[in-house]
Amino acid sequence: MTGPKARITKAVIPAAGLGTRFLPATKATPKEMLPVVDKPAIQYVVEEAVSAGMTDILMVTGRNKRPLEDHFDRSFELEETLRRKNDMARLSQVRLSNGLADIHYLRQGDPQGLGHAVLRAASHVGDEPFAVLLGDDLIDPRDVLLDRMAEVRHRYGGSVVALMEVAPELTGLYGCAAVTAADEAAVVRVTDLVEKPPAGLAPSNYAVIGRYLLDPGVFDVLRRTGPGHGGEIQLTDALREMAGSGAAGPVHGVVFTGRRYDTGDRADYLRTIVRLAWDREDLGPEFRDWLLEFVDDRKPAAAGA
Repeated sequence: MTGPKARITKAVIPAAGLGTRFLPATKATPKEMLPVVDKPAIQYVVEEAVSAGMTDILMVTGRNKRPLEDHFDRSFELEETLRRKNDMARLSQVRLSNGLADIHYLRQGDPQGLGHAVLRAASHVGDEPFAVLLGDDLIDPRDVLLDRMAEVRHRYGGSVVALMEVAPELTGLYGCAAVTAADEAAVVRVTDLVEKPPAGLAPSNYAVIGRYLLDPGVFDVLRRTGPGHGGEIQLTDALREMAGSGAAGPVHGVVFTGRRYDTGDRADYLRTIVRLAWDREDLGPEFRDWLLEFVDDRKPAAAGA
């Protein structure tokens, strides 16, 4: 079933980036494996997909990404060591990543942009709607996004992107959408898209964040999409054509106002760790006390004190 009511069970996670903003940490470690508190960033993304009913996941990878496969595979020696120590809590944590989903891996080869990475998934996805989740974007599990996007696709068909309002000075970091109102709150019809527009030329401050539900017709559009911004094949350009022509259905946007963390940016990566650790039941109380004391100790002394 490929219509708007089709249940989406497949997700594609592009994971071929070099992580140059995190060098030298990413010289030998994939950026997706950098820990966010005590889990690698990629596991949060997989868990989000699984929570939305997606059990067939394809990671589009590149060289030096073998640790991704190892993380989601069994580690018999480690499991046996933990079992012998009767450390059942950690054993459960280790085993969790093994059975999250049916995970497949495909190399992108010559990296030519996000659109090229998505196109590499065509043979795996086939003629089914599917999700694309970018590994740098973490959505707080308390804020449901993919399920809401699936509801919108069920109603309107076509493809659905996640949008977030950003400050005008930040629009050049994103693909930005021109939109018109739809029939329900926090849902818009996308009429145009521009990848990383120059300052002052964004069609709006609605930025596309890293969650997409795509009609399989996107593959035909990507096959004829030439290099765009940065000399790469941009998924934004394919969606722009789909939004303008109606090919493979309309493109709608869900305006997300929840908690989203950009772990591809060093400063936001640090903020993400603080925010998630702050809210953890096991770590939060002690961490909050320490952090408040740490900040208080570094406040400048009052004038004349």
